[in-house]
Amino acid sequence: MSSARAIIAALRDGAEPSPEDLRWFAAGLASGAVSDAQAGAFAMAVLLRGLSEGGRVALTSAMRDSGSALRWDLPGPVVDKHSTGGVGDVVSLALAPALADCGVYVPMISGRGLGHTGGTLDKLEAIPGLRVNFEQAEFRAIVAREGAAIVAASRDLAPADRRLYAVRDVTATVESIDLITASILSKKLAAGLEALVLDVKCGSGAFLPDAASAQALARALVETSKGAGCATVALITDMDQPLCRSAGNALEVIETLDLLTGAEDSARLRELTIALGGELLALCGAEGSPAAGRARISEALSSGRAAERFGRMIAAQGGPSDLLARYGDLLPKAPVVLHCPAPFSGRIGAINTRELGEAVVHLGGGRLRESDAVNPAVGLSALLAPGTEVRAGDPLCRVHAEDEAAAHTAIARLQNAFREGTPAPVKLVQDRVS
Repeated sequence: MSSARAIIAALRDGAEPSPEDLRWFAAGLASGAVSDAQAGAFAMAVLLRGLSEGGRVALTSAMRDSGSALRWDLPGPVVDKHSTGGVGDVVSLALAPALADCGVYVPMISGRGLGHTGGTLDKLEAIPGLRVNFEQAEFRAIVAREGAAIVAASRDLAPADRRLYAVRDVTATVESIDLITASILSKKLAAGLEALVLDVKCGSGAFLPDAASAQALARALVETSKGAGCATVALITDMDQPLCRSAGNALEVIETLDLLTGAEDSARLRELTIALGGELLALCGAEGSPAAGRARISEALSSGRAAERFGRMIAAQGGPSDLLARYGDLLPKAPVVLHCPAPFSGRIGAINTRELGEAVVHLGGGRLRESDAVNPAVGLSALLAPGTEVRAGDPLCRVHAEDEAAAHTAIARLQNAFREGTPAPVKLVQDRVS
């Protein structure tokens, strides 16, 4: 019979637990039979010793099966997308309705902001009245009727991950690729997916800023997800600048709605939405190739049908039925908006994108502690991109704040984040892992 002590000792000594042992441990995490101390020791042993590819698959599958996994009976493929996190990354809000318009179903289980990166649920909750917590039957009904829903994980979805994730945060074991992989995929695969596309960020605004680490994580995620039975592909994408020209919950929702309704184009957001959607439509068999998938996603966006789907999804989740027509009035606005003046004359050579995300967090748009409330109105807009010529005093961006003191603190931080020089050429989509 398995025991937590024996499993931890085996890992400590360089032996890999069997799939049966990992299933027992995951079940113990979910039930409470495994203590926090044992969970922390397990996480540290995995961090230091590592798991084989088979071990990652076994741990991920065990954590997926620690609760109730969803099963679907729908007239089209069930798919999803996951991003490892960035600044101004609002692809999920544009991609889910575009995919739904293409005849696939998107039960998107998302998270909140983590560190300097924004969270999809926090962005959505900037919309008045919108709900993200649903009983399984209501979630299923929205997905079946509207084609997509973006919600929080229920308590019974991969509960082993909830325990292990909380322990990792306080035991300095967050950085383990094995544990990151199992955490991300256990929740996604518990949603009953047939295909998954992963957006692995690389650059100054990403959790993994260097290309080698991003490549290693992308390969671990793809191999593990495929080993657990889900068709998967990953794109490694640039996060050396924000994906959008905005950073902050309501401001990013506005930029998404500007794109969906055709009010204003957001070129990088559009490009990445189309790239990820094209991969996913080909992967699940809805289109014959990524190129054909990209064309179909592009048409869903440009025709306005993705916007209509988004509006219906928002209304089904409790948001206003007239959001598309009145989002400029309905979304919250900060009382103070100030320009951030450029401290130099010349060309913007680089941006410390992590610092932009930290500025938003300290304005109140993210959490310094788990218990913090998020102010949906604050953030940055009209962000200039690398390569832009400026004169000293020109606005680098607009700062949306609760008061002038907070705005000026953010401005000082932001001025140090923009650097003069010659920008290096960077592709938005840097690599593909399948």
